[in-house]
Amino acid sequence: MPATDHQLTGPVMGPAEALSELFTPAGKHHPYPLYDALWELGPVIPLGPAGTLVLGYDEICTALRDSRFLVTDAAVHEATGMNDHSSWQCLTKIMMFSNSPDHERMRRFAGWAYAPRQVAERRRSAVEAAERWTSHLATLDDGGGPVDLVEAFATRVPITVTGELLGIPEADRMPLRTAITATTTAFEPVFDRDELLPADAGMDVLVDCLADLVRERRRRPGDDLISAMVRDRDAGGALSEEELVASLVMFLIAGVQSPSDLIGNTVRLALNRPAEGRRMTTDHDHAAAFITETLRIDPPNHVLTRAAATDIDFHGHRVAAGTRALLVLAAANRDPRQFTDPATFDLARRDNRPLSFGLGPHYCLGAAFARMQVEAAVPVLLRRFPRMTLAAPPTYRDQLVTRGFARMEVDLGS
Repeated sequence: MPATDHQLTGPVMGPAEALSELFTPAGKHHPYPLYDALWELGPVIPLGPAGTLVLGYDEICTALRDSRFLVTDAAVHEATGMNDHSSWQCLTKIMMFSNSPDHERMRRFAGWAYAPRQVAERRRSAVEAAERWTSHLATLDDGGGPVDLVEAFATRVPITVTGELLGIPEADRMPLRTAITATTTAFEPVFDRDELLPADAGMDVLVDCLADLVRERRRRPGDDLISAMVRDRDAGGALSEEELVASLVMFLIAGVQSPSDLIGNTVRLALNRPAEGRRMTTDHDHAAAFITETLRIDPPNHVLTRAAATDIDFHGHRVAAGTRALLVLAAANRDPRQFTDPATFDLARRDNRPLSFGLGPHYCLGAAFARMQVEAAVPVLLRRFPRMTLAAPPTYRDQLVTRGFARMEVDLGS
């Protein structure tokens, strides 16, 4: 029988209580019972001027394909004052937070970097990085105590692979990890502007680093992504200098944080299912299916935000112009109308298509790159440490939009 991964953390609560709890630290750490409670109100929940909460799979697919639902670009943020923060000054210059026609212009310029051939060519780099950092883990195990897999492996593999892709000098990669994670707080709902200060500080570090590398590659080009994009931009490419730097910053953030969180989630689930975890080390198709089901049942990205450009009749509800729609991808991935027994981790699912990387025109450009890193890294880790176990329940960052572990202690068993 497939094993369940659905754990209630306390008494079942009502929808109103669940909504107020969702963006508390406890709610962010354990959101799935809250999603269940909110489902009692249906797949679309009007919140009045506060927005609309969308939980349903088909409903989110509709929103992501409907051009009347805008991403939260600079114009959307203008009235909120968010554009005064350096984190959002950078984010609104990337394709993820740009609407037509800027989105298409930026995507055409950068799309080749994550083409299937480019991703396939990086697989060897991901395997080598995993082998390197599993050897590093072995040195930490000499004392016999637990090891933090987030710090020692899950973040190190993606920053090595993405750093090589971009051409970031090796000595500069690891010091950037704290800044990368700090910037992801900008994606969260903000109730106090001071909450953006860590994101601003992290973004300032990344922008300075990537701008310096752009200037350096103009003087001395290499065979890395930064050199290629500088060359294309200077040859008449469609990006401004600020957009170029911002795009490179986003490649770094997305290339590190989502794969790191997905590695952590995949390893946790594999350690809770030893037989299935062992099979990942020898069966590539099984590993790919395991990661797809991980993306469904415990994704690294839980929420996308859209803003209605006009009044929209949306699945029987009126969404007024300017209203924010919170699209809860992680709840849609457990929609009982789309997935049988949705709270159960089940590798036998057919037509398993989670929404964890979005859908439609804004489907995550780096999705295949992120998956590739996890498919390469996790089997190497489990093969090297076949007796690895969780030493304690993992702890989460205080985030829901980009949700992942702050710390994951394991006993390597070697």
